[in-house]
Amino acid sequence: MATSRKLPKDIDDYIRSFPKESQALLQEIRDTIKKAAPGAEERISYGIPAFNLNNRYLIYFAGFKNHVSMYPAPRESEAFKNKLAEYKGGKGTVQFPLDKPLPIGLITQIVKFKVKENKEKLKEKNESKNLSKRASL
Repeated sequence: MATSRKLPKDIDDYIRSFPKESQALLQEIRDTIKKAAPGAEERISYGIPAFNLNNRYLIYFAGFKNHVSMYPAPRESEAFKNKLAEYKGGKGTVQFPLDKPLPIGLITQIVKFKVKENKEKLKEKNESKNLSKRASL
């Protein structure tokens, strides 16, 4: 019989569910995101920590046995192709191994890139709404 994993109620609960070494890295990622994305709201989404900005998801992070990950990672962006090449991960993820220091500068750059992308999408959405309103007048 399969057992269901209890979903964390918040990010603190999520982080506490990991071994001490992983907890420190997860908390460091959390603190870095909060600093790089002021005003972003914390939540649990899909069972993992997430930050939302302007009612849109911004970034997720998660812990695993041998690494911590961030989603989405801008692997397709020219600005990040070389920087992310040394880290494992899929098309939209980046994995940071537990046995190496976190690249805080890189994490900060990723979050700031996602914040900028988020703001641009919000601006496009607002401009599109304004055009629709004008057209209906």
